[in-house]
Amino acid sequence: MATVLDTVRAFFAPAPTFVIENETPADVVAREMLLDRTMGADRRKKSSEKIRRGRVPAEGLALVARDVDGHLIGTVRLWNVEAGVDGNGRPVDALLLGPLAVDCAHEGKGIGSALMRAAIAEAKARGHGAILLVGDALYYQRFGFLAEKTRHLVMPGPFARERFLALDLKSGWLDAAAGMVVGSGRKLPRTGRRQRA
Repeated sequence: MATVLDTVRAFFAPAPTFVIENETPADVVAREMLLDRTMGADRRKKSSEKIRRGRVPAEGLALVARDVDGHLIGTVRLWNVEAGVDGNGRPVDALLLGPLAVDCAHEGKGIGSALMRAAIAEAKARGHGAILLVGDALYYQRFGFLAEKTRHLVMPGPFARERFLALDLKSGWLDAAAGMVVGSGRKLPRTGRRQRA
């Protein structure tokens, strides 16, 4: 009976209005315009942005949402970071999520949630241990993010402690982590400068 009900529900369910895909180089301009519209002019001054500056997202962890016409309507990216050090002084590898943004004209359609679930699932599938972010605690708690996971970590520059959240993808990954969160991922290639021999 459950199979019959699932089939009936699927038949009457509305057709998807968006798809989640990997970001491509052709998405850069549309992504940046979306972020400017949704995050505002001050977005580049945030502590999270300082960590991301000059780096590329973690491998396979730059995702976009597209509408049925192929237009970019949402974005999320994750970045390699070191979340302080453990009790033995070794860096704790993690990911920093952000920004997550959805075009205002498409809010309320579950796009942000779909991007989050896809990003978390892909990060877990790639073997990462934890994800950090700075954002609205009420929104991100539904995905398992908690402020208590970052209690011994700090961001560079000013940040709101109650908005600094984390999710362990591997049990206890951040339990001993303490110190400053710093970028550790691949750097953007330098352009326009002469190479010295």
